[in-house]
Amino acid sequence: MKELELKYGCNPNQKPSRIYMKDGELPIEVLNGKPGYINFLDAFNGWQLVSELKKATGLPAATSFKHVSPAGAAVGLPLTDVERKIYWVDDLDMEFTPLANAYARARGADRMSSFGDFISLSDVCDEATAKIIKREVSDGVIAPGYTPEALAILKAKKNGNYNVIKIDENYKPNPIETKEVFGITFEQGRNELVIDDDFFSNIVTENKDLPESAKIDLAISMITLKYTQSNSVCYVKGGQAIGIGAGQQSRIHCTRLAGSKADNWFLRQCPKVLELPFLDNIKRADRDNAIDLYIGEDYMDVLADGQWERIFKVKPEVFTAEEKRAWLDKNTDVALGSDAFFPFGDNIERAHRSGVKYVAQPGGSIRDDNVIETCNKYGMVMSFTGIRLFHH
Repeated sequence: MKELELKYGCNPNQKPSRIYMKDGELPIEVLNGKPGYINFLDAFNGWQLVSELKKATGLPAATSFKHVSPAGAAVGLPLTDVERKIYWVDDLDMEFTPLANAYARARGADRMSSFGDFISLSDVCDEATAKIIKREVSDGVIAPGYTPEALAILKAKKNGNYNVIKIDENYKPNPIETKEVFGITFEQGRNELVIDDDFFSNIVTENKDLPESAKIDLAISMITLKYTQSNSVCYVKGGQAIGIGAGQQSRIHCTRLAGSKADNWFLRQCPKVLELPFLDNIKRADRDNAIDLYIGEDYMDVLADGQWERIFKVKPEVFTAEEKRAWLDKNTDVALGSDAFFPFGDNIERAHRSGVKYVAQPGGSIRDDNVIETCNKYGMVMSFTGIRLFHH
């Protein structure tokens, strides 16, 4: 297949629309559904991300994409009991494969942003992973293959219209890439940068203790940023992205946005949130939205009289700012990557409040000394990679 006609482009008024190869065949096969323009943008960016995560870590990887940036990305490390609960997979009576763990973590880290995601999987989709995908609101999935059991589950999703794409894992794109904007063609070399252990060898802080687990988390952060709309920063802990700030013009706004998402991920693990007395018939999306409001500043939206009765069996106590801060102070050993240099120490100050201990960034700011000094104040380890990772 050399080309595939699409229903429309980014918006319904943008017709005609298609994907095609100038030379050779398309490296994909649509097994079910009819993916659209944005679906394929998410699918191809996500596939590159998980492929690189798999090569860097040796573990199956998954990502949850929304609007051409990842909402979550993770490798297939085992889930803790608390993670199973906050990702809403604790009721599944099955053996969790590494790939299933990876997707549960990628989908669960920022459930609000991942609603209606497009999924990319580094390995053949198995039945356990398909069972998790089945219960979530999602547009589609791309993987190098599917077991017969998994394919049957996915084909039945969305009344038989769920998008299932198989990609040739041996496909290698042209080293020169082009895109057209306003009738003008742009051309550049593909970003083939390999991110491995050596990528973080230039440690510029007083603390130079960078354990192997932190190197893996920093690699996940930087590979995720490689396919995130810039400006972007990414917080990672325990093999998964826990906060991604994408497409912000100001780096401090990036750091704050991603930091607030990382904070929400950790606040959801607090017993006070885990034990919220939800009504038995509440829908998953409504439950996610209620938790997001409850742990945020607009908590009265779900605790006001006349509102809480629609969500909870009994009215929960307010999760006070002091309680939240005390719980967040327990979050430690978080890794933070940035796709370009930090121009001021305020980014590090904000990162510190979200438990960051390990930092990777290109360096090169005229205020590098201030950024290093701020890291030293908190005993952080910071690596200068010397490489910018803008993606547009």
